[in-house]
Amino acid sequence: VQLQASGGGLVQAGGSLRLSCAASGSISSINAMGWYRQAPGKQRELVASITRGGSTDYADHVKGRFIISSDNAKGPMSRVYLQMNSLKPEDTDVYYCNADIGSWALIYGNPWGQGTLVTVSS
Repeated sequence: VQLQASGGGLVQAGGSLRLSCAASGSISSINAMGWYRQAPGKQRELVASITRGGSTDYADHVKGRFIISSDNAKGPMSRVYLQMNSLKPEDTDVYYCNADIGSWALIYGNPWGQGTLVTVSS
C-alpha cells in the first residue's frame, strides 16, 4: 500500500484546512486509516483515525474541531480526509497519514504517507 498526502498550507488562526490522503496498491488490506502529527524532536502522535466500519477516534485537543472521514461507503478504503476547523497556532506541525494493514504489517510494516506541513499563524 502506498499513501499520498496533500492539503497542507498556511492559514490564519480560526481558519480551516482539509487534508487528503490517497491510498493505492493493495487497498483491500486496509483496516483503518489515520492522521498523525510530529514536531521536531518529538514522537509522532495520533490526531484522528477511522476504521473501515466508520468508527472514529480523536485526540482530545482536536475533538469538536477536526473531522476525519473516508470514501469507503462501499468497498475498501482508498482515501481519507481530515477537515481541520478553528485552527490554532499550536496545531502547527507536519501531518502524516497512516494505514493499518493488519497482519501484513508484520511483514511490510504499516505504511506512511509523506508529511504535509500545516502552519497556523496567530
